[in-house]
Amino acid sequence: MTVRGSAGPAGRMQIARGLKAFRGRAGFTQSEVAKRAGVSVGTVNRYETWQDRAKLRLPTVSALADACGATAQEREALVLLVRNQQNGWWMDHPAVPEVMDPLMSFEDVAEYEHVYANALVPGLLQTPRYALAVHQAQRVREGADAVESAVDARIKRQAILDRSPALHLWVVLDDAVLRRTVGGADVMAEQFEHLHAMAQRPQVDIQVLPFTVGAHAAGSGGHFVVLGREDEHDPLNSMNVVYLELHKRGLYLDDPTEVQNYKLMFDYLRSQAADASASLDLLAARRQELHR
Repeated sequence: MTVRGSAGPAGRMQIARGLKAFRGRAGFTQSEVAKRAGVSVGTVNRYETWQDRAKLRLPTVSALADACGATAQEREALVLLVRNQQNGWWMDHPAVPEVMDPLMSFEDVAEYEHVYANALVPGLLQTPRYALAVHQAQRVREGADAVESAVDARIKRQAILDRSPALHLWVVLDDAVLRRTVGGADVMAEQFEHLHAMAQRPQVDIQVLPFTVGAHAAGSGGHFVVLGREDEHDPLNSMNVVYLELHKRGLYLDDPTEVQNYKLMFDYLRSQAADASASLDLLAARRQELHR
């Protein structure tokens, strides 16, 4: 019996990225993979380019992964993703291979990324020293090499902001982010300067949500990210997903109703936050406070 999974757009994209990465690592052409997997070249192409929109066949996904020399763990990660997409949400796992990292997969194809940060500066805007202080605090039981590797991966991920076409990043920073001293006054001063410089980029918007606003649209909720791309000519090629940051892993939602709720929440947050100019003034004022 052929088992099929109905994957959402975000899941299909992540599966496609994983299969393409496995083939690239093996050094095979699509024709070679097709022959090894016992499928047509067209099937390989559809699965790798996110075009198989109706049903993803689990045996086909497994065969393609095996043909590329994927490990049992990597193959199982693909299979679980296909199955879990039917739920409209899934959670990443430490065992998921790096080439299938969900957040990086979505950022690769997203046109925009909207972030509400309630505790820390978002990873895409962190300086190396700020990122180091964050990881040292979070990975207290891990060695220096593991911390350094995590920091390096975070900084390399920032290259997404230099791609063409540019990713539009819009960030709302809770006032608490500016008042939590991470790594010391010098590290924070450098981080504020970096935020100011990044805000000058045409594809980056940074707003601050002051404490004076009081209660706001996000309520007691934490850090979240909305990633999306819109294709008016081919809606099935659009992608919308929400990432909720948890301890050492993340929860991903692509149910349309859930995604729309977070989009609306972000719209309210940026309307409640200080505008771009006033936000830069708040960053400058906080930097001055560090040296009083």
